[in-house]
Amino acid sequence: MKNKFVGIAKVGEKGQIVIPKEARDMFDIKPGDSVVVLCDKKKGMAIVKSKVLEDKMMPDNK
Repeated sequence: MKNKFVGIAKVGEKGQIVIPKEARDMFDIKPGDSVVVLCDKKKGMAIVKSKVLEDKMMPDNK
């Protein structure tokens, strides 16, 4: 498995994007999973699997 990936996602008419398969595989994102969209007007956007943030915020709940 590669450690890095760069891809392009088009925004559809309803504002939806499709996360490229390679990125979904890399981060084990499955249908029904939740992601968090982090935005900073100067730095851009990031998409993070919500489970990753939950695990970071509540490490004792494993």
